[in-house]
Amino acid sequence: MTPKKLEPLISDSDFVIDVRSDAVIDISMQSGNWPDIQDELIKGLRLTLKEADFKTATVISLVLADDAFVQDLNKTYRHKDKPTNVLSFPQDEDSMLGDIVLAYETIAREAKEQDKSFLDHSIHLVIHGLLHLLGHDHENDAEAEDMEAIEIRVLNILGIKNPYESGNFVP
Repeated sequence: MTPKKLEPLISDSDFVIDVRSDAVIDISMQSGNWPDIQDELIKGLRLTLKEADFKTATVISLVLADDAFVQDLNKTYRHKDKPTNVLSFPQDEDSMLGDIVLAYETIAREAKEQDKSFLDHSIHLVIHGLLHLLGHDHENDAEAEDMEAIEIRVLNILGIKNPYESGNFVP
């Protein structure tokens, strides 16, 4: 599969953001349900790399899947026999940062329950997954606050409201 290319700038009438990076983002469609939001997801990934000051050439695999695919991975690798919204799998290879896998039905359900757009929620989760690949975690309050601060900053730049503001999101 040829990696998806995108224009390096995010632009609207008020600002322009340079999101060029040396990262190659390879998208795999494991479910036909996904709308055409790949460019927006790639922009979120590239902006996150920029905000995290990650400058190493790398490959990121983004898998747009369904709940059954994610449930199988979650059962195999985390011993939890249920789907989840996002999974991240760091890789040991120098040129490969890792895999981010999103579950369509879970994200759609959460977006509806939390009164968010599917696109905004998907962008948030791909950012969240990438931060895990970059070594961030939320095992304790201090780690969670650091990780959420980066997520909120990137989402704000993209014009997406703080998903933690109402307290109704649990990654």
